Amino acid sequence: MTTPPLVSVAELATSSHPRVFDTRWYLADHDRGRAEYARGHIPGAVFVDLETQLSARRGPGRHPLPSPVRFAATLGRLGVTPESSVVVYDDAGGAIAARMWWMMRALGHMDVRVLDGGYQAWTAAGHAVSTDSPTVEPVPYPVLMSDWPLTVTADEVAAGGRVTLVDARAPERYRGDTEPVDARAGHIPGAVNVPHAANLDPNGLHLPRDVLADRYAGIGPDPIVYCGSGVTACADILAMETVGITGVRLYPGSWSDWSSDPERPVATGDLPG
Repeated sequence: MTTPPLVSVAELATSSHPRVFDTRWYLADHDRGRAEYARGHIPGAVFVDLETQLSARRGPGRHPLPSPVRFAATLGRLGVTPESSVVVYDDAGGAIAARMWWMMRALGHMDVRVLDGGYQAWTAAGHAVSTDSPTVEPVPYPVLMSDWPLTVTADEVAAGGRVTLVDARAPERYRGDTEPVDARAGHIPGAVNVPHAANLDPNGLHLPRDVLADRYAGIGPDPIVYCGSGVTACADILAMETVGITGVRLYPGSWSDWSSDPERPVATGDLPG
């Protein structure tokens, strides 16, 4: 039986010894996540850094994926075994936590979930927080794959075909009204905009399953999802899996990779182009 992508605060509070990881990260200040963790985190949680542990130093885009072997070694250093039950959280509606969720699922580690509502939901429910950093005993985490499954390159995206291309960024970035970090503004021609942030209600919890299903109605088989740098796209993939859409592929380089090549076409406005 497949583990559901999301876990509630109430369920986590009564779970038996899951491995919990805090992935808080901020675009404008890459050091802030660790500082926020030090101020307070879910008891027992270990901090995981997007920049150094969930990304490679070199590769296409701003947050290229590390190799599966390197990520497996990271999991081992975090005390995770293939049998571990894992919960990941952030304070961004799962937008960052979903990256680690996706990476673990891609390795074949199915018992991993994102905390619905994240750190805010935990504290809003009145649960205790901690400033203690747990001691982690490294363990082996074997991995057999050398390449990430369910990923595509820029050339594969450009080849097109009858595939739905989903842009998970905010509408203003999709339209090209603004571009705070990447080389050019706009979106990949043919992409439809399904912003990951719109999967959440005003309290930061994921919308009911039937509402999410309506958001993704019409998405064809084996869609490709991208965002700015291959991180928040995973939040759309998480929502898609919640409503039963499988075979979703990630473009890890995403817009940061696509827009860096002046030869690649760019569309602007509300329509796919």
